Amino acid sequence: MDDTSPAWLTDSEMAAWRALMQTFARLPVALDQQLQRDADLSFLEYYVLASLSEAPDGVLGMSSLAILTSSEQSRLSHLMKRMEAKGLARRERDPANGRQTNAHITDRGWERIRQAAPGHVAAVRSLVFDPLSATDVQALARICRHVLDQLGPYRAG
Repeated sequence: MDDTSPAWLTDSEMAAWRALMQTFARLPVALDQQLQRDADLSFLEYYVLASLSEAPDGVLGMSSLAILTSSEQSRLSHLMKRMEAKGLARRERDPANGRQTNAHITDRGWERIRQAAPGHVAAVRSLVFDPLSATDVQALARICRHVLDQLGPYRAG
């Protein structure tokens, strides 16, 4: 046997991989559709607002926000421009470091996230957690932590 041949996935690993990839592909679409329909927000807009709403004083550096939302800097910058036009967030230079920019949630952004959160949580519960037992939820968290550990720290591009 050639030592350079790949370690192909077993049938059970392939089945798990395909299920995982289908989940990665379909879950964000389903959540985006719910948020668009019920709150006129995209999936990413919601997570930007949620991240800002959980930050001290509703403020995060754009680099930190990119990491929290798994977004590239350029994509996040374009999104923030659209969110500023909607009055949901604003960007300002960091007073402590003029080379950095901070994202701020606005009063309108706070109101939108408060309105959107109950429906979004209900969708997450329905799509992800209701079909699982408490043991399944613990296993899911453990599995995700193992995979995340393998991935290492996320750095926004």
